Amino acid sequence: MKIGIDGRAANWYRGTGIGTYTYQLINYINKIDSVNDYTVFLPHHCSSNIDFKSNFSIEEITENLEENFWDEVNIPNILKGKDIELYHVPQNGIGLPLDKKCSFVITLHDVIPYKMPETSSARYLKLFSEVLPKIVQMCDGIITVSNYSKMDILETFNFPKEKIYVTHLASEDIYVPLDKKLSKAFMKKQYSIEEDYILYVGGFSPRKNILGLIEAFSNLLDIYKKDIKLVIAGKQGLSYPLYQKRCEDLEVGDKVIFPGFIPLDHMPTLYNASELFVYPSFYEGFGLPPAEAMACGVPVIASNSTSIPEVTGDAALLINPQDVDELCNSMYDVLKNKELAEDLSLKGLIRTSELNWHNTAKNTLIAYNKIINS
Repeated sequence: MKIGIDGRAANWYRGTGIGTYTYQLINYINKIDSVNDYTVFLPHHCSSNIDFKSNFSIEEITENLEENFWDEVNIPNILKGKDIELYHVPQNGIGLPLDKKCSFVITLHDVIPYKMPETSSARYLKLFSEVLPKIVQMCDGIITVSNYSKMDILETFNFPKEKIYVTHLASEDIYVPLDKKLSKAFMKKQYSIEEDYILYVGGFSPRKNILGLIEAFSNLLDIYKKDIKLVIAGKQGLSYPLYQKRCEDLEVGDKVIFPGFIPLDHMPTLYNASELFVYPSFYEGFGLPPAEAMACGVPVIASNSTSIPEVTGDAALLINPQDVDELCNSMYDVLKNKELAEDLSLKGLIRTSELNWHNTAKNTLIAYNKIINS
């Protein structure tokens, strides 16, 4: 097979779910496949730290799209003169050429703008409502990241079920159990976080249910008598003032820490230093942070909705994200019950050993083969 892959998201959005997926997909296809020929399209002057095999070639996209990447749909002539049988765009199809010269496949991670439009930006919503239907019509196959997302795509676009392929994601190799004392010392030195803490990672969108988490944590402080903080990590988006005000209204401003963006190489330590990871999201296409926390051996509480139970299996304490009391009581139970915490930790390590990028790459190659030969 002769495959082209749009690799721009691996450079521009590394650290996000789509960026991590794109990077690791290319990385692991390179590890396991020496037979098929690949052309990876990367931004001009962007280097990759992947040691590519001889069956991989790199093509630079010279247009400077870094500032308006999500607005750019058609990249003219990107495949002109290229001997490619299948072209894969991993970032929800954005950037798919309109001039079709070969089989097209996209990875459509979720259809959240259709299911929860109130949680999407106007630009992203416009892109999904006006552009994505046209992109889907051009596709010979769609890859998605969970069976839940597959059914959503089927329902939203009426795309043939047999042409939607599921390839689960995984945590990166850096996420492993680390010494807890050393991790806590690092967090104290780098971020001035000295106390035990409950951790949330995963974006600031309203669908992440951060308001519910803050309220549940406020209730927890009334019944859990030890000193504990809530760390809400990540780039502080448009909803940040709303969360800050909620903390003030509940008088927990001194107990909730917003450290902002955390560099990728600090993330494993951030997880390992925590007592508990909580992910009460209303809606996910996959949900990488619970997998990352489990890979670090951290006990996880997560929503019982959408794709999340598919990701965690029996390795997390699943709660109704609409029920603040249930979330509060679950956090209390894990913090007070050492055996429960250790059981969740062990189950998490077992579960994440089953989710790995080798399988993601292998299943993607199977999808490529089926799409080309269909």
